[in-house]
Amino acid sequence: MVPLIGLSTASVYPESTAHAFGHAAKLGYDAVEVMVGIDSLSQQPSAIRRLSEHHGVPVCALHAPCLLITQRVWGSDPWGKLERSAEMAHTVGADVVVVHPPFRWQRDYAREFVQGIAGLEESTGIAFAVENMYPWRATSRRGVEVYLPGWDPSKEDYAHTTIDLSHSAVSQSDAVQMAMRLGDTLRHVHLTDGSGSAKDEHLVPGRGSQRAREVLEHLATRQFTGHVVVEINTRRADSAKQRESDLRESLEFARRHLGLLT
Repeated sequence: MVPLIGLSTASVYPESTAHAFGHAAKLGYDAVEVMVGIDSLSQQPSAIRRLSEHHGVPVCALHAPCLLITQRVWGSDPWGKLERSAEMAHTVGADVVVVHPPFRWQRDYAREFVQGIAGLEESTGIAFAVENMYPWRATSRRGVEVYLPGWDPSKEDYAHTTIDLSHSAVSQSDAVQMAMRLGDTLRHVHLTDGSGSAKDEHLVPGRGSQRAREVLEHLATRQFTGHVVVEINTRRADSAKQRESDLRESLEFARRHLGLLT
């Protein structure tokens, strides 16, 4: 088995979820990760399944609505959001739900988060892959801790994790070392890049400082069989042609450094 190389629907914003499936099919991506967000179509399991079937591109993962901008998507109960994400994953054929650790102000949710994630995995059969985040910082190098139990999933007892290379850039972490620490728990990768600034940049892989090539080579060496999902920011693309070019470059980068090109 080899990794699936997927496209996050977030990569085509401000284009729609439907456009993401079209890009994935045209460019030859293996799968799509659906960011459940403010695009109402992304919240509808039957619509996503129809898109997947129409374009012939499977859904490998869902990203639960746990961003600040999606705090009210599917209600305000965080556990309810995750249960609904698992239900949708089953409907569309995904085997992973990507989830962020709780914010510090979600104290009740955070208190039971590690144990609750394990319980959800057992009851649903879906892998909840907890994503690395970062301290919030402006000009301060130190930053403010806003996640509980913490922004680094390698420090907790999760069965499944996600590494995002833009997030590791903001936290000024060594992405290769983080991937090694996550070890066999690493199920899902957001392939992107960052310069190490305080901004979550989501650059095209190879255009930042996160040693994206070495991360992929490390995964190839350990025969990683999870998902590698391109999650880049194309909202400043000058044209549809430029957006497509960035998506194609990212796909080729993944295939080349995972050793999948013939």
